[in-house]
Amino acid sequence: MLKALVIGYGSIGKRHIENLSKIKNMEIIVCTKRKNDIFLKQKNCKIFSSIHDCLKEKPTFGIITNETSYHVKSAIILAKYGIHLLIEKPLSDNLCNTEKLLKIVKTKKLILLIGSNLRFHPSIILMKNMILKGTLGKIISANVENGSFLPEWHPNQDYKINYSARDNLGGGVVLTCIHEIDYLYWFFGSVTDVYSVTGNFSNLDIDTDDLSAIILKFKNKIIAEAHLDYFQQPSARGCKIIGTKGTLVWDMKKNSLLFYSIKNKKWITKLKMSNFNLNDTYVDELNHFLKCIKYNKKPINDINEGIYSLKIALAIKKSSRLKKSVSLTK
Repeated sequence: MLKALVIGYGSIGKRHIENLSKIKNMEIIVCTKRKNDIFLKQKNCKIFSSIHDCLKEKPTFGIITNETSYHVKSAIILAKYGIHLLIEKPLSDNLCNTEKLLKIVKTKKLILLIGSNLRFHPSIILMKNMILKGTLGKIISANVENGSFLPEWHPNQDYKINYSARDNLGGGVVLTCIHEIDYLYWFFGSVTDVYSVTGNFSNLDIDTDDLSAIILKFKNKIIAEAHLDYFQQPSARGCKIIGTKGTLVWDMKKNSLLFYSIKNKKWITKLKMSNFNLNDTYVDELNHFLKCIKYNKKPINDINEGIYSLKIALAIKKSSRLKKSVSLTK
C-alpha cells in the first residue's frame, strides 16, 4: 500500500488527487483546512489540517501543491522525515533554504521531482529528441510564447485572490509560467546572460508582473526570446526553433508540430494530435515519479534543475529591475 500526502488543495492539488485516486492500492492523505469538501470525501481521502498530523500517517511520498512561497518550507519538513517529494513548479519564489533542502535530499537519498508537466508533453519530447539528433542542424535561435487571460484560468474564483496574482505568495507571470523557461533550459542547457522587461502593464487588478519580454543567451550561443503574459485573448502558446537545416514550429492550441526542411523546401508534419488530453502529461509525470521511487532512479527534473530554472527566473526579474543584462553562471 502506497500512501500519498498532498500538501495544498487548489486546482493543481485537486488534479493530482484525481490522478492518484485511479491508482490501485493508493491511500491519499490531504493537508487542508477544508475538512467537509465533497470531492475529498468522494475520493476517500484522509484529511488533516496540519502537516505534522499528516506525518503520523507515515506517507510514502509527498506532493507539494500549496502556494509557491511555502513550497520549500513544506518540503523541508517532509524531507527530514525521509519522504520522497514531487514539488509543483516553481521550486520557490526565492533561493532561501533551497540549498538546505538540497542537502537533506542528498543526505537521505530521496527522490525529488519538480513538477513541470510539459516535459511529458509528446510535442516537447519529440522536439527534444529532434534537437539531440541534429535534425535542425546548428540551432541559431528560438522564440516561445505563453499568453492567456488570467481571469479565465479559474472562472469560478476571483482571479485577484489566486496566488498567481499575488506577489507575496510567489505569483507573477515569470514564476507562474516558468514552464517555458524550464523547457528552454532542458533543450539548450545553461544560460550565460539574461535581459528582460518585466512588470505590470495591463489593466488587471493584481500587484505582480503580468508581462515579461525576455532574451536569453545560452552557453552554446543560442539566443531565445520568450513572451509571457496574463492578459492575452485569445490565448496563444507555442515555440519556434530555427536551425541551419530547418525550422521547427509547435502550436500547443492546435496540438501540431511542423518542421520546415530547407533541403526539401517544404513543411513536414511531425506530430498532429486530434484528441490530446493535457491531463495525460500529469499522469505520465506521476507514473515517472513513482517509477523513480520504486527503482531508485534519478528523475527527469530533479532539485538541481529546479534550482537552476528558478535562478533563471529570478535573473529575469532582476534584469528588469536593474534595466540591464544580468550574467548567470551554473
